[in-house]
Amino acid sequence: MPSHHANRNRVRLIGGKWRSRLLTFPPAAGLRPTPDRVRETLFNWLQPSLVGASCLDAFAGSGALGLEALSRGAESVVALETDRAALTALRDNATRLEAQHFALFPVDALQWLARPATQRFDIVFLDPPFASNLLESACQLLALHGWLRPNALLYLEAGQSLGTLPLPAHWEWLRAKQAGEVHYALVQAHSL
Repeated sequence: MPSHHANRNRVRLIGGKWRSRLLTFPPAAGLRPTPDRVRETLFNWLQPSLVGASCLDAFAGSGALGLEALSRGAESVVALETDRAALTALRDNATRLEAQHFALFPVDALQWLARPATQRFDIVFLDPPFASNLLESACQLLALHGWLRPNALLYLEAGQSLGTLPLPAHWEWLRAKQAGEVHYALVQAHSL
């Protein structure tokens, strides 16, 4: 069995058409892919809503969330990432998978979300670096600028409890769990 250390810069897709395919990513500050166990739970939660969904992976990192969504039937994924090495790895992984409808933008997520929406999303993945405190701002910008389709689902991940995170009006906590240091939740943005 290979050591955990040897697999530190690889993550395996766990379901769908690319099941068991490996993604590689660079060692970059703050880049830690969502653990397999957490992704398995998340995609079990999302499965009824995933097929045909338009998704945003706002802090793409390794790309594991967005590419897993495409693997499991999402219609399209927009991925945002600023780290140059992570961007290169994301492009390489998407090319190797022949990922159609995977749009990668080298932009800061908050800057991108701070402008009026150019499209709307059914599912949004918000998994910023744990030390960043970007979750609240990202949620507020998504709500403020019209990025969400009616009753959109949002996945939130953080290094501390999400219980104190103030959600925008009309947003509802659906599920929340913890795995080790990873706190994660599914939220629904109800239509006004």
